[in-house]
Amino acid sequence: MAIPFVDLQRQYRENKAAIDRQIREVLDSSGYILGPKVEELERELAEFAGVRHAVGVSSGTDALLIALMALELKPGDEVITSPFTFVASAEVIALLSGVPVFVDVEPDTYNINSEQIERRITPRTRAIMPVDLFGQCADYGRIGAIARRHGLAVIEDAAQSFGAEQEGRKACSFGDIGCTSFYPSKPLGCYGDGGMAFTGDEEIAALLRSLRMHGEGRDRYENVRIGICGRLDAIQAAVLLGKLPALPGEIERRQRVAARYTESLSELVPTPTVRPGNLSVWAQYCIRVKNRRAVQERLKRAGIPTCVFYPRPLHLQKAFAHLGYGEGDFPVAEEVSRDILSLPMHPYLDEETQDFIISHLKAALESEAAKSTQAQR
Repeated sequence: MAIPFVDLQRQYRENKAAIDRQIREVLDSSGYILGPKVEELERELAEFAGVRHAVGVSSGTDALLIALMALELKPGDEVITSPFTFVASAEVIALLSGVPVFVDVEPDTYNINSEQIERRITPRTRAIMPVDLFGQCADYGRIGAIARRHGLAVIEDAAQSFGAEQEGRKACSFGDIGCTSFYPSKPLGCYGDGGMAFTGDEEIAALLRSLRMHGEGRDRYENVRIGICGRLDAIQAAVLLGKLPALPGEIERRQRVAARYTESLSELVPTPTVRPGNLSVWAQYCIRVKNRRAVQERLKRAGIPTCVFYPRPLHLQKAFAHLGYGEGDFPVAEEVSRDILSLPMHPYLDEETQDFIISHLKAALESEAAKSTQAQR
């Protein structure tokens, strides 16, 4: 049995008519950069997320980048974020000569530990950038209160959480700017790179639109600021418009897949924790296992793919060596990175395939536990 980690082929087959129709409309119009499809998607997703403005961009990374540019981040300004995330979260800060300031993560949700944020604030702190890891929103009630007390901006890195909820509010509606990614494997993904920035502030929205288009002013060849080439392609917008009607149903299916994993595995390994009031979109389903490499190898032999998000926290990456962090600075992130393991997760994972994954995982865990017991004798 060859099992896909994320079944994009099945998803396409399920939504083929809608996706193909949307793409054909772009091809018939020959409008490939921005244009009516991107504007339509921006309206649809702003309404879905419950915010006034959505600005389509070329990737989730560029959404974060122009969000920081809109806040006029200056060299030496500090932005608080998580060390346990994809590199883009801290990379965009460094690209603008800002300073990523890391705060350790919670041991069960793997989101930034809001109880530790305030002690990391200095006179140079400009913003807090929480990451909604694996599909669950960070603790925005507490984070928002901290930001208000200290006059800081909040940028929501919702690259993995579009469609998630917290206390009835949708991801991308928290803070000053919310940013998401449409990388193909995301809960809402296109067929290439794409992203979007969300805000309730009209002035910030205008800035974001200018920044994604080389700092454009009122006219095409009037450049009023330094920007980037960060526009969303119309064909990617068409793919997303084709997929969007199915998203609520897919989120419900993800809940069932995740619940089944948890019910079967919670007595064997640490399984994900979802905080009360949160709805995760389960961008990943991650367990914690000892002897991870051996478990992965046994699953691979059975045709079951796994992934590790993330094997090395950012404070220990060579790219951020100049920040001066070392082993032991963020012990939870370091511990999680050593044993985190992601299982196949998507809305079209049927029960038979999931049972196959679970049974082989249980066998692998039992085998490794027996080896460990024998080694201790």
